[in-house]
Amino acid sequence: MKILYAIQGTGNGHISRAREIVPLLQQHGEVNLLISGTQADVQLTQRLSHQFHGFSFVFGKKGGVNHYETWKSMRLGTLIKDIRRLPLKDYNLILNDFEPVTAWACKLRGIESVGLGHQASFKSPLIPKPAQLNWAQLVMKYYAPSTHHIGFHFKAYDEFIHTPVIRSGIRNLQATRMGHYTVYLPAVDHQLLLPLLQQIPQVKWHVFSKHSKVSFTQQNVSIFPINNEQYTASLGSCEGLFTGAGFEGPSEALFLKKKLIVMPMKFQYEQACNAHALDEMGIPIIWENDKNLLPALKNWVESEQQNEFSFPDDIPEIVKNVVIRHAR
Repeated sequence: MKILYAIQGTGNGHISRAREIVPLLQQHGEVNLLISGTQADVQLTQRLSHQFHGFSFVFGKKGGVNHYETWKSMRLGTLIKDIRRLPLKDYNLILNDFEPVTAWACKLRGIESVGLGHQASFKSPLIPKPAQLNWAQLVMKYYAPSTHHIGFHFKAYDEFIHTPVIRSGIRNLQATRMGHYTVYLPAVDHQLLLPLLQQIPQVKWHVFSKHSKVSFTQQNVSIFPINNEQYTASLGSCEGLFTGAGFEGPSEALFLKKKLIVMPMKFQYEQACNAHALDEMGIPIIWENDKNLLPALKNWVESEQQNEFSFPDDIPEIVKNVVIRHAR
């Protein structure tokens, strides 16, 4: 059996999930890997068969998507050429984690594909969402279309939705509490975070920043460049995580029973939906129009938070069922 697994390269969650799924797929056949996108800080350990520029949203430094840099990075002509030239006829199974080149190549040629990832759960009307309509709903619908869907979310909101894939490095971690708080906000410059976090001097902060190439400490705040091993160690030994409303980061904190507070990235519909889901679960949210950021953080640090969520390791069974049901 020959399997194509296409992965979105914007953000780290898609690749982190793929690192767990790829070895399981390899038990069922030959697996070719494809990535498109330009904003990931972690890498696959396996060799890629295809790598494309794709269509990525570029993170800014003030809490949202940088629309100008996103527009500047677009290569629509290249995207169309890649869609047309991608060879697909020899595959028995095509899996897609929100990757547009493979998705549209399949759609235009009438080839079935399986959307496997967090965004696939957005096909359900049952997941929490903002009440108001948002143009980004169209992006979620048409960015990477597929014929079948296997979704992951904080809860199993629908019959095709499963709880998060927790990477083995987190599952095997012995969680401790060493007194510091971990921060990962990829769309916020650490220079904006420093003066804020220094106003809560009774705790130490570990900030992992996309915008710093060196480690340094100012007062009670330590800044680190993005490093998977260092981040995992900090998360495993922290009191709590202050992060965006992505999917994998909050999921890992909840799995480790860490305190959690999230600040959704501006102009990012997926994160707004995730924030609504977390809000329903009792997790504190700092919305983009919230002017009381410092009091909210102080209250979070000073408050207890009991997180008891079950994320079973059922991904081997999910992968097996996908192969049985959808391989040609």
